[in-house]
Amino acid sequence: MTTTTKLSTSRRIEAALTEEIAAGELAPGTRLDEVSLATRFNASRTPVREALGRLTAQGILVQGEKRGAFVAEYSREELSQIFEAMHEIEAACARIAAQRLNFLSKTDIEIAQAACIAAAEAGDREAYLRANEAFHTAIYKATGNPYMAEIAAEFRQRTGPFRAKKFATKEDLIESAKSHQDLINDIFSEDSTQASTGMRDHMATSFLQALKAN
Repeated sequence: MTTTTKLSTSRRIEAALTEEIAAGELAPGTRLDEVSLATRFNASRTPVREALGRLTAQGILVQGEKRGAFVAEYSREELSQIFEAMHEIEAACARIAAQRLNFLSKTDIEIAQAACIAAAEAGDREAYLRANEAFHTAIYKATGNPYMAEIAAEFRQRTGPFRAKKFATKEDLIESAKSHQDLINDIFSEDSTQASTGMRDHMATSFLQALKAN
């Protein structure tokens, strides 16, 4: 196996695990061991180890005393601090996105919202969690700033399992999807202040619900 192939496999594993953690499919404290992951992804343990190492460096995983890694768990105080930082970054993304909107970025946001609505109406929690991540990712991308988008995405990945707990019923999904429309209107207004305020309101409600669920 060449170095290029190893890197590709490692990144593929990292991306899959990141998506599952962000969508709350892997709960805080879940153990990830190299042997099981190697079997699952039909890979050797080297690219698995590389993927786990990068996720650990990002704070998404923590290294166990023995072999293996665990999805990070946070105290209520730590979670509040992470949410506070995420709150500011999300607001900044909305503000900049409103200033730099173009036809493509608007379309991406609308497509993601349509997926959120469809999943919510179907009561499909897993599909909604993935669509919700795509919705916020589309806003990050609309900033035109890949560095800011990357930072914002890392916070979503860290908090994914905690935010997922607030979606316990179909009604929770529908309420969340509806709240997106107000946010879209604020961003599409191209008024940066309105967009920032709208995102602050949206995230404040979201974080409060997440803290109560945890």
